[in-house]
Amino acid sequence: MSDETEIIVGRNSVLEALKAGRSLNKILVAKGERQGSIRDIIGQAREQGLVIQEVEAAKLDQMSAGVRHQGVVALAAPVAYVEMEDILSVAYSKSETPFLVLLDELADPHNVGAILRTADATGVHGVLIPKRRSCPLTQTVAKTSAGAVEHVPVARIGNVSQTLKALKKQGLWVVGADMDGTKDYYEADLTGPVVIVVGSEGEGMGRLTKEACDFVVRIPMRGKITSLNASVACSLLLYEVLRQRELKGK
Repeated sequence: MSDETEIIVGRNSVLEALKAGRSLNKILVAKGERQGSIRDIIGQAREQGLVIQEVEAAKLDQMSAGVRHQGVVALAAPVAYVEMEDILSVAYSKSETPFLVLLDELADPHNVGAILRTADATGVHGVLIPKRRSCPLTQTVAKTSAGAVEHVPVARIGNVSQTLKALKKQGLWVVGADMDGTKDYYEADLTGPVVIVVGSEGEGMGRLTKEACDFVVRIPMRGKITSLNASVACSLLLYEVLRQRELKGK
């Protein structure tokens, strides 16, 4: 766990991290602990929309490596998360056509890191990661990204389909990648404001996510294997967006 993310141990330390607005991936609370400052911690964490998980005290003992945890441990991200609105504001302030990526339940930190690396290379304005059932920013993600995590803004979002609806209202086209897509990815017009949605390694996009897409594109597969690695598939789409935009002079 320690190489994955920074661990903040103990009530005072976690409270200070919350007050300082540190980007926290998750707060772990020992089962049954609701006394004193633990209540404050849970209250502040809920206000900030953080994930709170109840675990056995033995797990906290193991994670805190001998430091007194007092029933609470926080897992911190290596860089600060941003708000989705901030990502869009930066695009508009540069007079650039918004270019976002949403990772739907992507669990492998190596894939997330590789996608951040390609996102930086292709001019993506920001990456959206759901708070639940998705890999958050960890040290492994940061390392795999080869430094891109410092340059590509990442926002954590709640409900994926609601987020996509909100982006549609702001004029973005939602393009999903899936093997049952209606057209090959290079046949779709990707020059407008766009959010590319990539599903999980095994399951692909969730049903509600797929339904929220304006259209779904596929990557042609001529061999015996039926799907590509998630980060490879995402890279193909991101470079196609870049190619089309450069052809149009955008």
